[in-house]
Order: sequence, then C-alpha cells, then structure tokens
Amino acid sequence: MNAQDFYSIFKRCTAVQIDSRKVKKNDIFFAFSGDNFNAAQLAESAIENGALAAIVELQEFENKEKNIYYVASTLQFLQELAIYHRSKIDIPIIGLTGSNGKTTTKELIHTVLSAKYNVLATEGNFNNHIGVPLTLLSIKPDHEIAVVEMGANHQKEIEFLCTLAKPTLGYITNFGKAHLEGFGGFEGVIKGKSEMYAYLMSENKTILINKSDQIQVEKTVDYKDVISFGTPNADYYFENYTENNLVGLEFLGQKLLSQLTGSYNFSNLSAAVALGLKYDIDFTSIKNAVELYVPTNMRSQILRKNDKTLVLDTYNANPSSMVESLKNFSSFAGSKTIIIGDMLELGNESETEHKEILNFAKNFSFNQIITVGREFQKANTGDLSFTNTQELIEYLQGNKIITENILLKASRGIALEKILDFID
Repeated sequence: MNAQDFYSIFKRCTAVQIDSRKVKKNDIFFAFSGDNFNAAQLAESAIENGALAAIVELQEFENKEKNIYYVASTLQFLQELAIYHRSKIDIPIIGLTGSNGKTTTKELIHTVLSAKYNVLATEGNFNNHIGVPLTLLSIKPDHEIAVVEMGANHQKEIEFLCTLAKPTLGYITNFGKAHLEGFGGFEGVIKGKSEMYAYLMSENKTILINKSDQIQVEKTVDYKDVISFGTPNADYYFENYTENNLVGLEFLGQKLLSQLTGSYNFSNLSAAVALGLKYDIDFTSIKNAVELYVPTNMRSQILRKNDKTLVLDTYNANPSSMVESLKNFSSFAGSKTIIIGDMLELGNESETEHKEILNFAKNFSFNQIITVGREFQKANTGDLSFTNTQELIEYLQGNKIITENILLKASRGIALEKILDFID
C-alpha cells in the first residue's frame, strides 16, 4: 500500500484519528503503538466502530477485506499521505513557528481570518512530526486558508515540517531561550527557527516579519517578498494600546482591545491584524473578531475569582517568556503575588537561568514570591519554595493568599493550574 493508492479511500473519510477512543463513523484510524501497548490490536475494534479503514505496521493484523492495511511505518505513511494530500491543495497555507507565542498567535490569526474565510488551523499544540500531517489531512475542499503551527526542539525539525506543509507564507514569532538543551544554546535556537526562512526563500514564498525584531530583519534583509509590521516604516504600523491590563492596538485612529494580557502579546496581535489586512479584511471586521475572542488555553489568560485577579500562563515557560510575564505583571495595580514554576528543557543552562529569573523577580515590588519545582528550589533561599505543585496545594489549604493579583507561570510539566481550586 502506498499513499497514492490509498488516497481514494482517504478522500471519502471524515477525519484521521490516532486515538482509537475518538474513532467515529467513516474515520481512518492510524495505529501508533507505544512502549507499553500495541495499537494494531485496536484496528478491528476501530472498524467495528465505523472506521472506513485502519493502518497498521504489524503485518499479522492486516485484513484487507475489513480495510485494515499493513505499512512498514505508520508514521512514515501518515507523512507521505499528508504530502500527497498537500500536493492537491491550492489555498494559502500560513506556516508559523517561534520560541514564544506560537499558539496564541495561531489562535489570533485564525480568529481574524475567519471573519471572512473558512479557515483551518492547527488544533491545540499539534505542531510536531505527527501533528502537522494530521493538520494537513484535516484540510477539506471548502477550506480557503490553513494556518499550520510548527514546533521544534532540535535542528532540522522546522526544515522537515516545512517540506510537509509547504507554506505559501511564513512567520516566526520570535527567537527566545526555549528548548536550549535540544537546540544547543540560543544561537542554535536562531539557526533552527530560521529554517523556515530558508524554506520560504528557496521556494520564493512570502515572509511576514516584525521590523522591531532585529533578528527577523537581519535574516530577511536581502529578500524581496516580505510583508512587515512593527515600525513606522513597515507595511502596517500599529500603536500599542492598553486598558485594564488588557493589550490592544490602534490603527489609523481606530482602537482594538483584546482579552489578552501582556505587552508581549502586542506583537502576536499585530501579526494577526497585519495578515487580516493583507487578506483584504476590513479593520472593523478584524476588531469585532478579536474583541470576541476569549483565551481558554492557559496562555496569558485573565481570570477573576472572588476579589482577586489571576493571570494564568501555565502552558509553557522559558526564560524569555518568564521575563516578559514578570514585567507585565509588575504593572498591575494593587498587591501582587507571583507563583512561578520550573522552566523545563534548559539543559546545562538550567541552574543559571533559574537563578537569573529569581533575581529578576526580586527587582520588582512583588508582595510575595512563591516558587515550585526543584530547579527554582536550588536558587530560592529567602522565599516560599515547594518541590512540586502538590506540596503547594497542601500549603494553600492552610494558608490563604491575600494579595489582589496573582500570577501563575510555569512549564506545562509543573501543572501549576491545579492550584486554582485552592485559591480563595
């Protein structure tokens, strides 16, 4: 079985699934096995639950009469099918990567472009070598634009994902101190993320840049097909506008206010608005769409609980995003507590980076500093420090946080959002 031969079956399916529990009628099930289970055994039950076909990589489970097909590698076949499907698609595909703000920017772009078009965007953070093919295979004939998020923690990953998605336009949100261990330091991050520029330039495609980011400017200085925002001499210039700790922008005398907090989200918002204008959406429609968008993904999310304002930013953390979160939170009016958790995947830089963040935090007049995780615990000798989130929960059951504002910021693995129920 090859992708081209299988394509006639794929065109009849409703969706592609890799989780047998989510299989519905006319879906295709790809059996990905893990260390402790053999997903191929679930192929027959997927067919019984209405799946149109199933793909397995163990030949003994093949049953062509039941549309269960054997391939040498489930992953490789998924990617090959996505590549073949992409070759049949003739719509703008926006590729998106960067160290910070990828998912928020993706959601904003999706929101803005949906004001006029039928837009397909990456679900959640399905942005890796499995998620990108699944996103591509979700593109249907009635979609008019697709937004494909691409994540990476090693060199050559963005290059590979670009060969799958073949974006017609690309944007790198920023270059920050994320996944330093895998990339081999900050210079490695720049090199790895810039693989998107290399692809777009080699294919003569469009690049969106933030002209206030010197790295983006330098990496695209000799390239002609560039759309820009961020400075007065850019193609689109937006002025920063904030109200009640929410970030917005002003364009040609018209103001737009999002439901996101954090000055760092100004560039994310600007990128989305710039793309909306590029794709001929009027600013009033863009404004209406953005102002109705409410983040629910633990990214720059403001919550109100009793008399407290909580900033929930617990989906991801690295030194760059942590600095921006602390700076933004310091501007909140009223008493403030920060609860910051470990930043993961920093490798040999971890101890230094955690010390620097803690010292940075102490430059502000926060009423209380609480840290969670072993890395922060090594550096934290003068404030409340807990090994894990459960220890903090136990503390909160007997000790109330009394400040008006609380910031929760940590890497996903710390699961800091679990303490929400214990904040009165």
